[in-house]
Amino acid sequence: MQTDDQPAAAPETAAQEKPPIDWWGEIKSISLLILAVLAFHSFVAKPFYIPSESMMPVLLKGDRLVVSKYPYGWSYVSPSFHPLPFMKGRIFGSLPERGDIVIASPQNKREDYIKRVIGLPGDIIEVRGGQVLLNGVPVPQQTLAPLRIPVDANAPCPPSQFPGALVEDRDGRKYCELPVKRETLPNGKSYTIIDVGPSELDWYGPVRVAPNHVFLMGDNRDNSADSRATLAENGLGGAVPYEAIGGRAEFITFSLDGDATFNPLSWISSLRSGRAGNSLHPATAGPAQR
Repeated sequence: MQTDDQPAAAPETAAQEKPPIDWWGEIKSISLLILAVLAFHSFVAKPFYIPSESMMPVLLKGDRLVVSKYPYGWSYVSPSFHPLPFMKGRIFGSLPERGDIVIASPQNKREDYIKRVIGLPGDIIEVRGGQVLLNGVPVPQQTLAPLRIPVDANAPCPPSQFPGALVEDRDGRKYCELPVKRETLPNGKSYTIIDVGPSELDWYGPVRVAPNHVFLMGDNRDNSADSRATLAENGLGGAVPYEAIGGRAEFITFSLDGDATFNPLSWISSLRSGRAGNSLHPATAGPAQR
């Protein structure tokens, strides 16, 4: 029992005080985390968002996918956000294969386009009436049954791109019914393209692909600003140097129909079913018959 003449116990203020925040240590930790993420994006893989219809039907606006950075080596476009000017050469560089889906950056822009590799160095590229000719030989095309793609906010089936394609099923669901073909390249890689009819892009060349360049085209052949379109038309302005290839598309992670709002419950309902996990590597059917 403590009496009045006994000194009161000193409060344990020192033990109760919290240590000061090490702001410099916190900044270093966050900086290292950001650098690790940027390094992964630059050298291993990065997510990619499909902003347009140019690669339909394999890719729809609203698809999210993974692009690997290492299959062709690294170049000036490998770092995230493309801070570097054009520089020739690649580290551990290699050319893509015909049929690969790649991201490429036009030299006049700091953004990525996603297209399919059609021509390699030395190839003579020509398009006649919508059919690709490689070195004077038509690339085989097989007409398939019309493809129906469900209409949503990210795939509205605009009549300016797909005239007369909007149809309604018996249940009232709207679809974009598109004419499609199976195209098979000389190495046996095959994929589905959309060809809605005559357009300016149906005629091109002939031109020879320069050394260390690749010729890229979108699968939505009448609505793709690719190597057939000039830089002034927001295209790639011909074959692109292989230094401008930033990586290879691998697979779809998920896809959104464009109806999501700030309400988290809408995020689940806006997911498109059946697209997550789809591989973006072209099918192999053996060398095309000539």
